[in-house]
Amino acid sequence: MHDSSHDSGAADAGHIRLSKRVAEMRGCSRREAEWLIEGGWVQVEGRMTEAPGARVRPDQDVTVAPNAKAEEAPPVTILLHKPAGWEAGIGHGPAGDPRQARGDGAPDAVALLEPGHRYVGDSPPVRVLQRHFRQQECFTPLASAATGLVVYTQDRRMARRLAEDIELLEQECLATVEGRIAEGGLERLCRGLEFNGRPLPPARVSWQNETRLRFALKGIRPGQIPAMCEAVGLRVVGLKRLRIGSVSLAKVPEGQWRYLLPWERF
Repeated sequence: MHDSSHDSGAADAGHIRLSKRVAEMRGCSRREAEWLIEGGWVQVEGRMTEAPGARVRPDQDVTVAPNAKAEEAPPVTILLHKPAGWEAGIGHGPAGDPRQARGDGAPDAVALLEPGHRYVGDSPPVRVLQRHFRQQECFTPLASAATGLVVYTQDRRMARRLAEDIELLEQECLATVEGRIAEGGLERLCRGLEFNGRPLPPARVSWQNETRLRFALKGIRPGQIPAMCEAVGLRVVGLKRLRIGSVSLAKVPEGQWRYLLPWERF
């Protein structure tokens, strides 16, 4: 009786880890070979492979880019234009299934971080790697009903900066409102209101048109702008965050993302 499992085992016996094959080709360490593969420098049969543990046969064509650098790929920070209906915030990062609905039924916006949703625009070229989408965490919460700029990072220094300084960074938002503003309401929005029992710091608030108010303020908390508007007779029907610190959403379309560039600072 023919033993097909034996044939399969024999066939697999000739396979080796891609990292071992690259290490032998380059005369480098296994760790350096893994960096080359994870950095997107290695192709198997003409297709880029980012998995060091992939198994290859001796007769398969494996190539390493001439300009390849055997160094660990640096962490990245991603700027997403979150659409309405998606949740973003602390605790919506790498743990669990990113597409799993949260308590309020909204899916986690981290699921939008994939190569097909990248906005290139006029940014310099950046090699998109699968490792860029691992362990991404959000420290700039945004309610599911709101749209606009959300920051995800896998850079520990950036995460610490956002966690510690988010209340010190000015945020710019556009609120679409309904209703008639109370007399002196604009002045009250700029100074003199309370939220959750504490006085709010001064804010810069101005009309953009008959239905849109522009807010520029620090220490913003979820629900704060709708509460501020309600205090002066207005109801928020749409909210969009345009900027955090000196980093803006710019031309990124809704549902797409771009990389934070090396020279950009919050």
